[in-house]
Amino acid sequence: MVSEKIDIPQDTLLVGIAASPGIAIGQTYSVDRERMSAVERRISVDEVPEQVQAFMESVQLSRSQLEEVRAAVNDRELAEHLYIIDTHLLILEDQMLLDGTTSLIHGEFLNAEGALKRTLKKFQEVFDSIEDEYLRERRSDIDSVGERLLRNLKGQSQQSIAGIDRKVIVVAHDLSPADTMQMDRDRIIGFVTDLGGRTSHTAILARSLGIPAVIGLETVTARVPSGTPVIVDGTLGCLVLNPSAETCREYEEKQRAFESREVELLSLSSLSAETLDGSRIRLSGNVELANEIPVALRYGAEGVGLFRSEFLYLNRTVPPSENEQVVAYRSVVEAMAPQPVTIRSLDLGGDKFAPEINVADELNPAMGLRAVRFSLKERRLFKLQLRAILRSSAFGRVRLMFPMISGVAEIRACKELVAEVKAELAAEGIAFDPDVPVGIMIEIPSAALIADLLAKEVDFFSVGTNDLIQYCLAVDRGNENVAYLYEPLHPAILRALQAICRAARQARISVGMCGEMASDPLYTLVLLGLGFDELSMNPPSIPRVKEILRMVRRDEGERLVAELSNLATASELNRHLDDEMNRRFPELFRPLI
Repeated sequence: MVSEKIDIPQDTLLVGIAASPGIAIGQTYSVDRERMSAVERRISVDEVPEQVQAFMESVQLSRSQLEEVRAAVNDRELAEHLYIIDTHLLILEDQMLLDGTTSLIHGEFLNAEGALKRTLKKFQEVFDSIEDEYLRERRSDIDSVGERLLRNLKGQSQQSIAGIDRKVIVVAHDLSPADTMQMDRDRIIGFVTDLGGRTSHTAILARSLGIPAVIGLETVTARVPSGTPVIVDGTLGCLVLNPSAETCREYEEKQRAFESREVELLSLSSLSAETLDGSRIRLSGNVELANEIPVALRYGAEGVGLFRSEFLYLNRTVPPSENEQVVAYRSVVEAMAPQPVTIRSLDLGGDKFAPEINVADELNPAMGLRAVRFSLKERRLFKLQLRAILRSSAFGRVRLMFPMISGVAEIRACKELVAEVKAELAAEGIAFDPDVPVGIMIEIPSAALIADLLAKEVDFFSVGTNDLIQYCLAVDRGNENVAYLYEPLHPAILRALQAICRAARQARISVGMCGEMASDPLYTLVLLGLGFDELSMNPPSIPRVKEILRMVRRDEGERLVAELSNLATASELNRHLDDEMNRRFPELFRPLI
C-alpha cells in the first residue's frame, strides 16, 4: 500500500464533504470528467437547419445512452434508484430545454452549443435561487444532462467507468448519477471528486450502494495522479494521501469496525423506534418521488414526514395539471400505505415555474413572495393543488402541510380554501378523506413565538429547522463569512423548540421535525427530551437515530434539556452535549481520527 514513488508527503490530509460513509483503502484511478466548454458564435441563416439538426441528434444520442445505462442495471438496490435516470430522460424531453434551445438558434442565430449554453444557464439560475438545499442540489441533474448534450454535440466520447477492470478508488472532477450506476462495487471501492453536494443524486446513489465517497475536494484531480495510494474516509469527509503503514493499519481496523456496525444498524430496520421506558417516536422519510419509497422502507421508515411537491413544478412553462398531480401523489401514498404521507404544499415562488405569472424581481426572495404567500396570491393554482392532494387521500393516509406560515390569518385563509375545495369535490362526487389532518411547518420566528395560537388552528406541527435556525440567527449558512454562526444548539433555538413543543402538548396535537437536525444522532436525546413525536429525515439516517432511541429513556432526555437550558452560549451547549453523548455512547461518538 505504501509507495516510495509518489511525490506526496506521507499522511497528507485533504478535507471535503462526507458524501457516503465507510472507509476505502487502495490506489487511485483518474477518470476524465472535466466540464465541457461551449463556444458561442453567430451563424448564418443557411446554417440554422444544420445546427437545429445537430442539437436534436445530440438529444437523441443522449437519450439512447441513458436508456442503455438503464437497461444494464440488474442490481436490486440500484433498480430502486432508476427514477434518477428517468429524471434525466424527462429533462431531455422538457419543452423548456428543447424549445428554448431551438428558438435561440432560429431567433438569435446562435450555434447549437451557444444556444444550449444559454438555455442551461436559465435552468441553473432557477435552481440556484431556491432556498431548500435539497431542492437546490437538483441542479446537479441539469448539469449532468447538459454535460452529456454538449459532449455529444462536440462528438467527443467519454471514458466509461463500467470498463474499469481492477479494484480502484476513482478520482474525477465530477461524476453523474449515470456514472455511479455503472460502478461495479467489486472493482470501484470508493470515489472522490472536485465538485458535488451531499444531497446530490450521485451522493444518494453512493450511499445506497455502500461505496465510500468524499466530494467537494476542489483540487483533488490536480493534486492526485493515478496510482496514488489513498484512504477514503467517507464518514468524516477526508482523504489521506500516501498513507504510512501505521495509518493503514489504523484505518483497516476502523474499516472492519464500520462494516460490522452497518450490519447491526440494518438489523434495526424492522424494530420499533421505542425507548427503554416505552416512549414511541415515529421515524419517517423525506422523499420526492414514489420510486424512493422502497429505499425508505428498507431503512425502516414508518411513513413520509415530508413529501416535496415542488419537483412537479420545476422546469416547466406551465404548472402541472390537477390529474398530473393526482397521479404523482397517489403513487407515493399507495407505495407507503398503510403508513401516512405528509404532502407539503408548494414551497417555491412563481418565478421558478410559471413565466406567465408576473412576479417582479425581489431583492430578498427568501423573505418575499414564496411558499404559502405565493399560493394564497395565486388561488387558482393553489386550489388545483389542494384538489389533487385531497383526491389522493382516497388511496391512503394523507396529511396536508403548509410551509412558511407566519401567523394565524394565513393558516385560517388556507383552511378556508381547503373547506371550499372539499365542498366542490363532494358536490362533484369525487372521493376523498374528509378528515385529512392539516398541519403547518414552523420555520419562521413569528410562528415559534405564537406557537400556542397556531396550535389551536391545526392538527400537527412540523419544525423546519434549516430555515428556523437561519431566520432566528440571521445567518445564511451558504455564506462562508458567517456560516460559523449557524448553530442548531444556540440557546435561542433551544428556547424556540421548547416553546413549540410546549404549545403542541398543551393543545394536544403532534409535533414533528423534518429539518437536518432530526437526522443527526447527536441531537436525538435532546429532541426526545423536548417531546417530539416524529422525526423525518433522509432514509439512510433512520437506523442511526433509532439505535440511540432504543438505548435511552425519555426522562434522561428531559434531564439533558434542563441542563442545556441553564447554559448561556452555543459553544457551552455544544460542549456539554458532546461530553454527554460521548460518555453515554463512547463507541458511537468517539472521534475516528
